[in-house]
Amino acid sequence: MSAPAPSPLALVDAPPVARQSEVLTDGALAFVGELHRRFTPRRDELLALRAGRRDALARTGTLDFLPETAHIREDPDWRVAPAPAALADRRVEITGPTDRKMTVNALNSGARVWLADFEDASSPTWENVVRGQLSLTDAFERRIDFTDERGRSYALRPAEQLATVVVRPRGWHLDERHLTDGERAVPGALVDFGLYFFHNARRLIGLGKGPYFYLPKTESHLEARLWNDVFVFAQEYLGIPRGSVRATVLIETITAAYEMEEILYELREHASGLNAGRWDYIFSIIKNFRDAGERFVLPDRNSVTMTAPFMRAYTELLVRTCHKRGAHAIGGMAAFIPSRKDPEVNRVAFEKVKADKDREARDGFDGSWVAHPDLVPVARASFDAVLGDRPHQKDRLREDVRVTADQLLAVDSLEARPTHEGLRNAVAVGIRYIEAWLRGLGAVAIFNLMEDAATAEISRSQIWQWIDAGVVLDTGEKVTAELARRVAAEELAAVRAETGEEAYASGRWEEAHDLLLRVALDEDYAEFLTLPAYGLLRG
Repeated sequence: MSAPAPSPLALVDAPPVARQSEVLTDGALAFVGELHRRFTPRRDELLALRAGRRDALARTGTLDFLPETAHIREDPDWRVAPAPAALADRRVEITGPTDRKMTVNALNSGARVWLADFEDASSPTWENVVRGQLSLTDAFERRIDFTDERGRSYALRPAEQLATVVVRPRGWHLDERHLTDGERAVPGALVDFGLYFFHNARRLIGLGKGPYFYLPKTESHLEARLWNDVFVFAQEYLGIPRGSVRATVLIETITAAYEMEEILYELREHASGLNAGRWDYIFSIIKNFRDAGERFVLPDRNSVTMTAPFMRAYTELLVRTCHKRGAHAIGGMAAFIPSRKDPEVNRVAFEKVKADKDREARDGFDGSWVAHPDLVPVARASFDAVLGDRPHQKDRLREDVRVTADQLLAVDSLEARPTHEGLRNAVAVGIRYIEAWLRGLGAVAIFNLMEDAATAEISRSQIWQWIDAGVVLDTGEKVTAELARRVAAEELAAVRAETGEEAYASGRWEEAHDLLLRVALDEDYAEFLTLPAYGLLRG
């Protein structure tokens, strides 16, 4: 189709980034402007539907599979489009932000796929948004080799050894304040998708791959339908074959868990698979049922393992759904970061990662996530043992799995209870992550784990929930706002002693402390902590 008249966009309030003009070309801005004009109103309607659904959950305290879409679930015949060759084997995927160092390391890691992240592992400063786009284009053009300030060189391996790039744009709820139509900001999802697609779709097809995406924070099949319409329009706009796009949807909200088949159905000509986004999934359960009483109170974050009955129900349903419809089922994150100083910490952590990946491979997953290159061989060995030379195990239909609506919400099946140490960890991780995020870092090493925004969301939401439910900890203390403030003050003092006065003063620790308490204690619960945090970013 011929391109319509450009929809004007105005860049506001952003110091220019080096080589920005290569990203913000007239053609790219016209394309993003047209995406904004066509699809932002529907995005707004869907966000309103989210709010209405949450209100209903607060009244009923339950969820069920949708009766109006039963015909989709009961139709045995439909399948998603076949996977392209570049996405046929996904046994190990590495995740991380799109800075130049991570781009080279992830592509060279030995993983089959790199989730190039503009979402939870990226703090959306304007510099990160623009430079992330440049990193990807430079990688495809093989001009990303560089030497860092320590003299260490980074260079790409031969093309056939590189991971396939799958980009994760921001969720529908986030706006990009630096790009407006003169009146309102463009959704960050359309900015990240639009700039990447415009500059790289044809280039990727020429390389024998394509524009592939991970879709985050999806809450319903209607949101998946919106993405599908975006894909159809984008392909027509650039004149590339329909079906070139492939999308993997993160099932990381409790509402999406009840609509897995419908989500695949809406995206079926562009669908590649579903992913078990475990940390955001836990956050979503807490968020949606935060004020539903003791039945929905979760224990310490680290006590909610993937063997918990309600988590098993979620992952087994995901595998069955994907394989029934010919899609890949991708497992959850292994967030451990190897220690250079403590071999025993490494030994224990590697054993846990291996057990987790062994379980996923046995359960029928076709691949899984890691956060560090050293974990790629561990995950690969687990899947190699089950897959052998096969690219996936979609033939395992898991027809033995029968998951009920109630099983997905059986949070009270856990025996573990909230502890004082769990409260302290939530505060400590929350402050440390938010402080780094405010400085422009979205993937942060904390206590030997690579954390992203989902961790901070769980941390602050658990504090909110435990206070609301009047939880009594293992020490006999009742969780109150006063207790949370006291623990936060102690953690802030510990950070100050740990970092030293100069480093403390150059950081944003007190702002992070204040924001954590704001989103953890305010009666008016913020849907995402990144919404108020975005207003504090300096870039």
